[in-house]
Amino acid sequence: MQIEQLSAEGLKREFNIVLSAAEVEERMGAKLGELGKQVQMKGFRPGKVPPRLIRQLYGKSVLGEVLEEAVNESSQKALEDNDLRPAAQPKIEIKSFDEGADLEYTMAVEVIPEFEITDLSALEVERLKAEVDEDKVTEALERLAADQKNYEKIEEDRPAAEGDQALIDFLGKLDGEPFEGGAGEDVPLVLGSGQFIPGFEEQLIGKSVGYEGDISVTFPAEYGAEHLAGKEAVFEVKLKEIRTAGEAKIDDTLATNLGLENLEALQQIMRDRIAEEYSQVARTRLKRTVLDLLADRHDFGVPEGMVEEEYAQIVRQAKADDGQADDSQAEEAHDHDHDHDHDHDHDHDHDHDHDHDHAHDEKPVDEGLDDEKKAEYRGIAERRVRLGLVLAEVGRQNKLEVGPEEVNRAIMEQARNFPGQERMVMEYYQKNPDAMMQLRAPLFEDKVIDFIVEMAKVEEKAVSIEELTRDPDEETESA
Repeated sequence: MQIEQLSAEGLKREFNIVLSAAEVEERMGAKLGELGKQVQMKGFRPGKVPPRLIRQLYGKSVLGEVLEEAVNESSQKALEDNDLRPAAQPKIEIKSFDEGADLEYTMAVEVIPEFEITDLSALEVERLKAEVDEDKVTEALERLAADQKNYEKIEEDRPAAEGDQALIDFLGKLDGEPFEGGAGEDVPLVLGSGQFIPGFEEQLIGKSVGYEGDISVTFPAEYGAEHLAGKEAVFEVKLKEIRTAGEAKIDDTLATNLGLENLEALQQIMRDRIAEEYSQVARTRLKRTVLDLLADRHDFGVPEGMVEEEYAQIVRQAKADDGQADDSQAEEAHDHDHDHDHDHDHDHDHDHDHDHDHAHDEKPVDEGLDDEKKAEYRGIAERRVRLGLVLAEVGRQNKLEVGPEEVNRAIMEQARNFPGQERMVMEYYQKNPDAMMQLRAPLFEDKVIDFIVEMAKVEEKAVSIEELTRDPDEETESA
């Protein structure tokens, strides 16, 4: 095997690799020999099929396997011998190969840059803390009580008003024909709740018990059922009862209805829940501060391929936010990289799904953007990639890893969002390495951030909830 480095510009490396015909043939012989022990063919005892016949029957398919393995192993050796960590899958281009001849190919690869991690113990960060205001607890209890309120039938003869609960029968029709899911009996509907199609509830306001008539509405263009989206429908409606909400009381009865001992226990649960929300906001602010400090203290070149990939994701998301989406999914374009998940620890298992250059006529992903936006998004992409590499290096140097139990816990949390489909969710992650990686990435990032915070100088700062939840970008602009 001959490995020759052709070029080394910035983070780009290119190699020319040659495997002699003898090496390829040796691999072929070993593969065919193993295959010959397993092949069963009429007229021959097991394992006694002549090698010449084995080669004639299986030579081409075995040669393909041999070439792929040879390229994988030799390209991996080139990386290891030169102590290189690739930033992405190397690009392989076969220069020449014929059966019985040498295999020669080139390998182009971008590598992870070498850089020094700043002294983490010298970082100074503030951990914001806001006390739970009892007024916030009361507001939360009022909302909860409103959600739990009971509706009672009114005896007075008056028309339905917004906020009333109407008990109705209805039958929906498209072009005079009933459609699936368009009928109901004794359905309680709070007028003004937005529970039904826009325009439906408004037309019941002012109607009295005993009303029977038609309500015409148009389904929204983005309605979930495609056969109804954008269609005009007529509902035959009968108003059977009008009910009014009872007074929403915050008392022991409210608590016991929710399975708690008394109001004090319910207040404590609300207090703890709000405190947890504040804690999550404070953690997000702390994380943002850490990322800003890391960005300020690290300045090194980043792999162009990684930047281009990140840039494309940002542009797609920005276009999606502006209603110009394609089918691609991406991370948020803005938010200053914060809460953006990175796990750029690219010590791959280099069994390369070799990337090849493909000529295509696709439009540039940033077509239609002005130069200012392009520059802004590219700056965000470079920063994200650089921060991802820094976090990955901190994790690598300090042997921080996401354990199987942490991943399983995260999968279970995801599964709980889909009651009755937990097994399907778990199987989805088990069968999709990319999805599993997306699940691991934030776990890894959080673990690294926690480690950095432990190393840094942290000062607690008491703030109001308004200050805690204020957008730091607005604070910067004001300053």
